[in-house]
Amino acid sequence: MRCPFCGTQDTKVVDSRLVSEGAQVRRRRTCNQCQERFTTFEVAELQMPKLIKSDGSREAFDDDKLRRGIIKAIEKRPVSIEAIETAITRIKEKMQATGERELPSRWTGEAVMEELQRLDQVAYVRFASVYRSFKDISEFRDALDHLENHCADNNASLSDATKEDKL
Repeated sequence: MRCPFCGTQDTKVVDSRLVSEGAQVRRRRTCNQCQERFTTFEVAELQMPKLIKSDGSREAFDDDKLRRGIIKAIEKRPVSIEAIETAITRIKEKMQATGERELPSRWTGEAVMEELQRLDQVAYVRFASVYRSFKDISEFRDALDHLENHCADNNASLSDATKEDKL
């Protein structure tokens, strides 16, 4: 690493720490030439997969577009910005974990619905109604039935775990 003060490349790391929940490494360095100290941050540079739209065109992943879609669904709902950012991070991590260079845009939509289902049921139904282009009330009813079944399954799992804890 080049010293920002004197320009020499002879520097050494004095201290390293993980920051940003382990997503970055902070390094304190000292220049062997001028003895000045400075800090650097190291971040993994991962490329997000391109998205294949339904018409076959390809588009670069845009996390601002993802954020706008989620915020629109959550509008006027009691969900914190931190929870939204955590959901976005989880979606991006899942995308990268696929190891694919390209993913169908439908994959992203399904991942958003999964995260919204965790965050807020009303936001989930809002997003699903637009994303899946509901044509009539029966399609809304199907989405609500799916949501109720999912919640019932989760509650059953939680009560089973609670019973096991008491034993």
